[in-house]
Amino acid sequence: MTNSPPAPRTPSSANAANLLTASRLVMAPLAVRAILLGQYRLALGIFVAAAITDGLDGLVARRSGRLTRLGACLDPVADKVLLSSAYLALGIAGAVPWWLVGIIFGRDILILAGAGAVLLLTRERNFPPSVWGKLSTFVQLFTAVFVMLARAWPAIGFERWAGALAWPTAAATLWSGLHYGWRGREALRNSRRHRPGNSRAR
Repeated sequence: MTNSPPAPRTPSSANAANLLTASRLVMAPLAVRAILLGQYRLALGIFVAAAITDGLDGLVARRSGRLTRLGACLDPVADKVLLSSAYLALGIAGAVPWWLVGIIFGRDILILAGAGAVLLLTRERNFPPSVWGKLSTFVQLFTAVFVMLARAWPAIGFERWAGALAWPTAAATLWSGLHYGWRGREALRNSRRHRPGNSRAR
């Protein structure tokens, strides 16, 4: 009796993980609309759902053993689109100070500019998120949720605490931006050091 060949593995699990990640891109304009309309309970529900997908997409990809390059690139983009657009809407609604919105957008612009420089000037194509970047994303997400919670149920008295969270959020965002800048600088230095014809690389 001959053994039948194993069934080919399908990319369904990888597609499911990428679909979960992409769903955050769909949730971003829905969250913005809810915030601008003052529907903070709805916006809070959207953010909780987005946080769940953020945990599930990586879990599905790891368990299936199919971590794709698309998923690795799409995940941080989805996080940045969701958080940046939500903070912009919260700034317009007067729920967070504009200086905090500026810091968050400024860090994202710095990261994009640094990544572009590394892509153009080096052969580096792998940009794994740093622990400080992940911490910054978590703090931003926590603060946004807390602000929406304070607006959704103002009688609870969370408004003062929501305002105080702006400072640690700004600190975490600035530090992660500086760390990404340092990583980009090191990547450029290493590229020049190992460039053909460089005597120090011989």
